[in-house]
Amino acid sequence: MTMSGAEMKRVTAAVPLEETDFVKAVMEHSDQLYSIAYSYLGNRNDALEALQETTCRAWMKRRTLKDSGAFKSWLIRILIYVCIDEQRRRKKAVPTAAEHMQEAVIHNSTESMEMQWALSQVKLKYRHVLLLKYYNDMTLAEIAVLLDKPEGTVKTWQHKGLKQLRTIMKNRGEWDEQ
Repeated sequence: MTMSGAEMKRVTAAVPLEETDFVKAVMEHSDQLYSIAYSYLGNRNDALEALQETTCRAWMKRRTLKDSGAFKSWLIRILIYVCIDEQRRRKKAVPTAAEHMQEAVIHNSTESMEMQWALSQVKLKYRHVLLLKYYNDMTLAEIAVLLDKPEGTVKTWQHKGLKQLRTIMKNRGEWDEQ
């Protein structure tokens, strides 16, 4: 399928192709992008690195975005894939002693650490909804657009994710008592 010249111009005009326009568009959403990356990865350095990788991937793929109104959702979707890639990489990698020493010491509360652990046990599609809803204050409608799913599906995933999270936390408490 080839596009006519008029269609090409419309697509090109809809997407920030110039570097300065692109950077402005990304910076407009940088706080929310950072918040999402941090909620997935749990530390500042990895979140910043994920933002950098997201920006690079988005720049390289910018011509594939056809609707400028979807720019923010498109960026967030790329970011989520970057974060998932990083989580997979972490599972495979064994950190060295030097890497442990470089990591900033952050004193998380026990409850926060338990919640992070429990969330990591929740089925991935449910975890996406919970992270975006409760850690990033997105509405279910926004999440539905972002994940390209019907809002009813997102509501179901939220319900099932919360149920799964409650079960995990309840069982965790039982294990602690033994």
